[in-house]
Amino acid sequence: MSILSEFKAFAMRGNVVDLAVGVVIGAAFGKIVSALVDGLIMPPIGLLIGGVNFSDLAITLQAAAEGQDEVLLRYGAFLQTVLDFAIIAFAIFMVIKVMNRMQRKQEPAPAAPPPPPEDVELLREIRDLLKSQQR
Repeated sequence: MSILSEFKAFAMRGNVVDLAVGVVIGAAFGKIVSALVDGLIMPPIGLLIGGVNFSDLAITLQAAAEGQDEVLLRYGAFLQTVLDFAIIAFAIFMVIKVMNRMQRKQEPAPAAPPPPPEDVELLREIRDLLKSQQR
């Protein structure tokens, strides 16, 4: 089997296609959550703690000099990314929780066990007859 045909077989398997769709949807969802955090959640939080914009929070490690920019440790951007992650993780948790609940409701009741094979049934009848004769 050539490399190209092996790759085609690998890429067209259902799991790989499902994973690709999940990654694309996840990336789009991440952008939505980032916009939510940047535009709606962080401004009120910043206002509550004194008008601070989290993305501007930084520690200056080296001041600007001739021809060089200042070196900053941007911990505000990190805090914002952590909040983005927490919101995305919580949203995914809630979606999975709902999906699991729906799957549990849709599971059919367990079917009755299949009848035993004919030879087992005959052996049981013989056993019962022998027991009744011994009395």
